[in-house]
Amino acid sequence: MTSPSPSPQAVVTRFAPSPTGYLHIGGARTALFNWLYARGRGGKFLLRIEDTDRARSTPEATAAILKGLDWLGLDHDGEVISQFERAPRHAEVAHELLAKGAAYKCFSTQEEIETFREAAREAGSSTLFRSPWRDADPASHPDGPYVIRLRTPEEGETVIEDQVQGTVRIRNDQLDDMILLRSDGTPVYMLAVVVDDHDMGVTHVIRGDDHLNNAARQMGIYTAMGWPLPVYAHIPLIHGPDGKKLSKRHGALGVDEYQKLGYPAAGMRNYLARLGWSHGDDEFFTDTQAQEWFDLSGIGKSPARLDFKKLENICGQHIAVGDDAALLHEIEAYLDAAGLPAFTEAQKSGMTRGMYCLKDRAKTFPELLEKAHFILTETPIVPDEKAAKNLDPVSRGILVSLTPQLQSASWSREELEGVTARFAEEQNTKFGKLAGPLRAALAGRSVTPSVFDMMLVLGREETLLRLEQAAASEAA
Repeated sequence: MTSPSPSPQAVVTRFAPSPTGYLHIGGARTALFNWLYARGRGGKFLLRIEDTDRARSTPEATAAILKGLDWLGLDHDGEVISQFERAPRHAEVAHELLAKGAAYKCFSTQEEIETFREAAREAGSSTLFRSPWRDADPASHPDGPYVIRLRTPEEGETVIEDQVQGTVRIRNDQLDDMILLRSDGTPVYMLAVVVDDHDMGVTHVIRGDDHLNNAARQMGIYTAMGWPLPVYAHIPLIHGPDGKKLSKRHGALGVDEYQKLGYPAAGMRNYLARLGWSHGDDEFFTDTQAQEWFDLSGIGKSPARLDFKKLENICGQHIAVGDDAALLHEIEAYLDAAGLPAFTEAQKSGMTRGMYCLKDRAKTFPELLEKAHFILTETPIVPDEKAAKNLDPVSRGILVSLTPQLQSASWSREELEGVTARFAEEQNTKFGKLAGPLRAALAGRSVTPSVFDMMLVLGREETLLRLEQAAASEAA
């Protein structure tokens, strides 16, 4: 049996995580690839929660997965499917396979199977279990518990025409007759996946290459049922910067952690798309471009390496071109996720006015908020150690002289620049000498947005108040 080439039918992809923990960064990229492929072709992107492992599946993990996808902006079509709730349908297919002779009842006990394997290991032979019940006469069946096994071809090979891995051949004599239904009547995961994908109309199965061997076994169910095979694309896993399998030692693993670190969702989508997929030399792109360009042929065969510097660089570019209102909304969500105080109405208003001068060269939201310190702080301004050095007696004297001239200025950039330029000339100095004291007075920092941007964002009244307080701080 051979998997098909891509067909022109309507595309349906799916993301099918197990709710046993957070949404892993690798899972997030798999979801993104499925989302991009479907959205770029006018198809459907479906979500299925593979919660058949009742001992490990939790509602909290399911909620975390949904929240992670929501933060990433990966919207899905239709309702979320619970695999566990579809167990009766899975069992129905197992019995249908049994009825048509594509599966059989196996009465071998776990003890008998393990005894066989121990003997095989001692003899140095294959431990692949071949059930003695495969071709047994039904009349010989005992009245006892049994599993239902798939009748896998014993000769020939299974060929997977994978859109990433290429042609993968697996000899059928290396595949066992896998269990479809346990002795207690519950379906196994391998059966559930196939039945769900078929019933959901999934045309393209895009998933991690750790599932590649599963594809060969799952194809047997498709073939036995006479169902069309999906297009397979098994993508390499993500490795850490050191080239080793991604783990906790490499830093953030769950998508929620990236939100708490202050990365914008658009930047994460862009970076994750480039993590194992390429479109020429393009590094920075929009969602629209990604959906238009994304194709399975652009996915590499080698594991991708997580690079936080590249992530920050791309995120910074997305912050710089982001819509101001959308950025503010996302920053508020970041504050909530990170457990930080929400903006007051005054701070929110100031952020709205100042976003234009905050978003350039900020790679993360914490960096942007540091630039916004002049908006978020309260008077009287307490300068940090470096800024305080710019408020010596001479500097405070300059502020005393400059403030009255600013009081009579119309509050426009052109006028403010003109007033300070004339003042600097009168003082026989350059504006650079004024900038330090002004930054210290307005923000309490030595690194800030432009002095004039701060004045415009703060407004006349607040700017003059801060200058007067800084000038008078000598008496304190």
